[in-house]
Amino acid sequence: MEKFSKVKELLASVEADAEKFYNAGNSAAGTRVRKAMQDLKVLAQEIRTEVTEKKNSGK
Repeated sequence: MEKFSKVKELLASVEADAEKFYNAGNSAAGTRVRKAMQDLKVLAQEIRTEVTEKKNSGK
């Protein structure tokens, strides 16, 4: 559950940069959004792995 909380925090922190990129055309904000999305992808994969391991260990 800790990693899921990190995902929510990361998404909330990148929201302002997403606004700047999409609405104001700030390309530096776009770079920050891309980095955050990569970090989000890594966290999501870690969560998937944990869930699979936990699910399979219960059998």
